[in-house]
Amino acid sequence: MTTAVFTVSGMTCGHCEKSVSEEVGALPGVTQVSADAKSGLVTIESEQPLDDATVRAAVDEAGYELTGRTA
Repeated sequence: MTTAVFTVSGMTCGHCEKSVSEEVGALPGVTQVSADAKSGLVTIESEQPLDDATVRAAVDEAGYELTGRTA
């Protein structure tokens, strides 16, 4: 298992958190997603390391912008 933390801009509420979590959670190998609108952080646990471009595409699909990776 690996854990990655990304920063996402544009999340302002619980609905935003849910949208991002659902899109990222649908990626192959993802086992858990925690999105926090207040901090702008999205923590992803997965079976294998995720490619940043794949995560960026999922966040874009949810309507938000991946702005970086913190861990």
